[in-house]
Amino acid sequence: MCGIIGYIGKGEAFPVLVSGLNKLEYRGYDSAGIAVNVDADADADANEDELNLQKYVGKLSEIKFEAVDGSIGIAHTRWASHGKVTKENAHPHLDCRNEIAVVHNGIIENYKELKERLIDKGHSFRSETDSETIAHLIEDFVSDGFSFDDAFVNALRMLEGCYTVLAVRKGENRIAGARKGSRSLCIGLSEGTEGPGLFPSSDVLAFLEWADKVIYLKSGDVFFADTDLNLKIYNLIEDRIVERPIDTVKCDAEEVKKGEYEHFMLKEISEQDETLLRALQQDKNTVTEICEEMRRAVGTFFIGCGSSYHACLAGSYLFSEIAKVHVNTALASEFENYEDFLTENTLVLAISQSGETADVLDAVNAAKRKGSRVVGMVNRDGSILTRDCDQLLMMNSGPEFCVLSTKTYTSQVVLMAMLAYAYAGRCEEGLEKIRSLYLDIYNLTSRTVREHVHELAEMLYKRKNIYLIGRGLQYTTALEAALKIKEVSYIHAEAFAGGELKHGSLALIEDGTPCIVFVSSNNRSKILSNAEEVKSRGGYIIGVSSEREEVFDFWVKVPDAGELNPIIQIIPMQVLAYELALLRGLDPDKPRNLAKCVTIT
Repeated sequence: MCGIIGYIGKGEAFPVLVSGLNKLEYRGYDSAGIAVNVDADADADANEDELNLQKYVGKLSEIKFEAVDGSIGIAHTRWASHGKVTKENAHPHLDCRNEIAVVHNGIIENYKELKERLIDKGHSFRSETDSETIAHLIEDFVSDGFSFDDAFVNALRMLEGCYTVLAVRKGENRIAGARKGSRSLCIGLSEGTEGPGLFPSSDVLAFLEWADKVIYLKSGDVFFADTDLNLKIYNLIEDRIVERPIDTVKCDAEEVKKGEYEHFMLKEISEQDETLLRALQQDKNTVTEICEEMRRAVGTFFIGCGSSYHACLAGSYLFSEIAKVHVNTALASEFENYEDFLTENTLVLAISQSGETADVLDAVNAAKRKGSRVVGMVNRDGSILTRDCDQLLMMNSGPEFCVLSTKTYTSQVVLMAMLAYAYAGRCEEGLEKIRSLYLDIYNLTSRTVREHVHELAEMLYKRKNIYLIGRGLQYTTALEAALKIKEVSYIHAEAFAGGELKHGSLALIEDGTPCIVFVSSNNRSKILSNAEEVKSRGGYIIGVSSEREEVFDFWVKVPDAGELNPIIQIIPMQVLAYELALLRGLDPDKPRNLAKCVTIT
């Protein structure tokens, strides 16, 4: 959730930090701050070395950071986990003497015990956060005569939990950082004309415009760098100096711009014809090997969170329908309840757009402890999951900045369908079927469809409840559509399997209650019968179907793609969610209380 960016080098830190924070907005945040190490020799306005700290609550678009000179700095966007949303709880955090600044992402599990010990030693805390504890620990070791580097390492050894940390100290021409567990930390490297530098960050997107080389740190890695760009990496677990490879950043800065679109959400919805084709750009040998592993496996699990979990459900139906084989699905956050069933013969397919989702990474680690094989399905190249899995399928969707998953969801379902066809020995047939959806998707993202869906949104945006029903694969689409609507419009939306209505859900229907019905040719009569049940109790029926049916009060026309309907039918629902948000005066790119990359459990 939180975003971290730092800089040390021959240039100015301030513009890098502010630019980086804006690039990290998509992760979600409630406050932001920067700390720049001001060198009195370089800044005529500074009487002595100082740490310039600026922290604010609110959106970056409303925050006016004051420019300050200095070649070392750290910055942070915070999403509250410990402590309320206040300026005091925003990062960076300082020690008692205002000499050490720290930014942190993660959870310090033993912070209460550490905080009590530090208070007993005379330390005074300003915030309610677990993060501030780190600054005071470093200060405590410095007071005992340790160097900044040694104090940083000693402090880390006392922390229990998972974290990414950056720290600077007044008067030191150094920056320190560390990563432990399922938290990402990488270092961008630049030899740019504006001054070479190092860019430690939780996300490569934060330094894309500055650096094209990157070092991905592993769990347990601690780094130290100075303004001469000397970089040392030490691993706490291995207790030795280590070297990490330098990679080229595989991301185009142009892709992260909105272009002609008002919001990233609409831009990303409109890109799905292209992302469908890009998702199919997979190595055939890798696809074949994954299918062979599934055949050998004694139990296969598809795991994910949110939209990715819905893609897992769609995948289970696709494997059942196309390949005639059963797979298990599990919410990554609930996967611990299945650990006793994992063996060396189990295969786990883990889906995460960011490759950094904490619940998914925890589940993957649990699987690997049992010796299970792991296949990752990821969009973000270089993320933790891409490095921790045994086999990898990239979504190839490009950066997705809207908090809501749109193009990556359809890419996940595309990959699930491709795997199911390949498992069934129908790979070429499947690829051709999926490619044939290109024009249909293009048409569903057209202005004409958007205008039609806008009419529906005008009827629904003041409603308190919206219900959605489907059967089979269409049930998974109903679940995903409900999630999109409630995420971005804050309207309560709930999905049901059509056959479950009579088991309690019909009690919710009253006069005028909107119900969206997903129809497919293979279950047409049953789902229309369910729609009649709702309508007979006063419900307003919105049909998503290839043909108009008598029971429909409003019709959203989509082609019938058979078993590939989950790829098609969700698109007008994404548009509906977007239009509902606009009509309700909401920002569709940044829904309240949500984050793009959920890095806490």
